[in-house]
Amino acid sequence: MDLKEKFQILVNKMNAGQFDEVIFEATYLNKKFPQQEVFLNLLVLCHQAKGEYQKTIELLENGLKKNNKNYNFWNNLGISYHKLKEYTKAEDCFLKALEINPKFINTLNNIGTLYLELNNFINAEKHLRKAIEIKSDVLPVNFNLASALQSLGKIEEAKVYFKKTLEINENFTRGDFGLSVLEKYKKDNDHISKMEDKLKNKNLNKVDLRYLYFALGKVYEDISNYEKSFEFIKKANDLKKEFTKYNIETDKKLFKKIIDFHKSKKLKSKNLVAGEKNLIFILGMPRTGTSLVEQIISNHSEVYGAGEVPILSTYLTDYFNSDNDEAKINEQFNLYKNNYLNFINKISNLNFVTDKAPLNFKWIGIIKLIFPNSKIIFCSRDPLENSWSIYKNAFEGMFFSNSFYDIAEYYKLHNEIMKFWKNEYKSEIYEINYEDLINNSEKKIRELIDFCGLNWEDQCLEFYKNQKSIKTVSFLQARRPIYKDSLKGSEKFKKYLISLEKALKG
Repeated sequence: MDLKEKFQILVNKMNAGQFDEVIFEATYLNKKFPQQEVFLNLLVLCHQAKGEYQKTIELLENGLKKNNKNYNFWNNLGISYHKLKEYTKAEDCFLKALEINPKFINTLNNIGTLYLELNNFINAEKHLRKAIEIKSDVLPVNFNLASALQSLGKIEEAKVYFKKTLEINENFTRGDFGLSVLEKYKKDNDHISKMEDKLKNKNLNKVDLRYLYFALGKVYEDISNYEKSFEFIKKANDLKKEFTKYNIETDKKLFKKIIDFHKSKKLKSKNLVAGEKNLIFILGMPRTGTSLVEQIISNHSEVYGAGEVPILSTYLTDYFNSDNDEAKINEQFNLYKNNYLNFINKISNLNFVTDKAPLNFKWIGIIKLIFPNSKIIFCSRDPLENSWSIYKNAFEGMFFSNSFYDIAEYYKLHNEIMKFWKNEYKSEIYEINYEDLINNSEKKIRELIDFCGLNWEDQCLEFYKNQKSIKTVSFLQARRPIYKDSLKGSEKFKKYLISLEKALKG
C-alpha cells in the first residue's frame, strides 16, 4: 500500500470519528515520513476534533520550524488559537497564511469568522467577499457573509446571501432561520410552505429541526397564528434543552462563588494603568435593551460602541471553573485587565468605549476592582416580558434560555446578585428600566449621557441613525426610532405563559 492510499484510509477513519486510531497511526507515519506534511496536518485535525488545542499548537509550531511556508499549518494554528480565545495570535496566524496563499478560501472564511466574533464586521465582510470572488458556492462563506451584512444593517443584501445558502443546500435550515429574522411575513409568502415541507424530511437532524422550529415560530407570530407560533417555539427550546442538558444548579454554585470571592477581598484594586480608556459596561439580562442603550450612547461623537466583547467573560468563567494559585491572584487579574485593554485599544482610539455583553452583570464587583473608573449601566425590564423574549429568541450559548423553569430560576439568581452589587456600589451603578426608556425617552437618554460623563449632543436622540454594526437579535429594533410595540409582547401569548408567570413569582 502506497502512502497516498494510506492517507486516504486515515482520512476516511477521521471522517468516521475514529480520532484516537488516526492519531496513533498518523503519529507513527509523521515520524517515519517527516517530509510528508499531510500526516502532521491530519494529526492536528484529529486533536482539534477532540478539543485538544494546546497539543495542536505544539505540533504545528514544531512543523513551522521546519517549514514556515506551509499555509495549512498557519491556518490550523490560527484555528487552535481562536478556539482558545487567543484572538490576536489567531489573527496573526490567519494573516500569515494569507500572505503565503491569498486565495486560500479556508483561511479567508476562518478570519472572517474570527472578525465576526470580535464584532469587526467591516473586516469580516472584506475577507468573506474575497472568498466569494474566488468560489461563489461555498456554503459557510455565504452564511458568514450574510451574518456580517445583517450586523452592518445591509438587510436586503444579507437576504440575498441567506437565500444563496438555501440554493447550495435546501436543507440548510440555519439559512431559513437567518432569512426568517429579516422578513416580515404575510400568509402568501412562499418561504412558509417551503419550510413546512421540510418538516416532512426524515433526513433533518435535531440541530436542523431546532433552527427550522425557531424560524416557523417567528413566521406564525408574524401572521398572527399565536397557537402555532408557540408550538414551534416550544419545540425548538425543548430540542435545545435536550442538547445542552443544562442544570441550573451549576449557575447557582457559580453565583455563590462569585459573591463569596468578592466578600473575601482577596483581589486588591490595582492602580490605573497609563492611558486607560473610559469603559462603559452595559449589562443586565438579555433582551432588556442593552443594544438600544449602546446605540444611544455610541451615537455620541466621543464614544466607540464595541458591542459584546467576549474576552472578559471568557477569562472570568475560566478562572471560576479552575483551581487557582491565590498567591498570584493580583498578577492573574492584572493580566486579564491588560489583555482586555490591549484589545480595546486595538479596535478604537476613542477615549470612551462601550461593552454591552449582557451577562457581565455577574462580574460587576470584579469589573469595578480591575477598572475602578468604569461606568456600570444596568438594564432591567418587566420580568415576564423579559423572560418571554428570552424564550422565543434563538440564543447561542445562553443555556438557561430553553425552559420556563430555568429562565425563572436564572432570573432570580440575577436579582439576588444585582441586589448584592447595588448594595456594594450604590451610586456607581445606573439602572435604566426598558419601559421607562421607551415611555420617557428624552429624559432617560439625557440621564444616560450625563452618567457616562459626556457632554450632551443632540444626535444621541437620533440613535437610530447610528451606523454602528449590531450583532445581537436586536439588530433591527435598535435601528428604529423609539417604538412601543415591544412593551406588551407577551400579551398575545398570555394563555401559554401561565406556568412562566408562576415560576417567576414563586
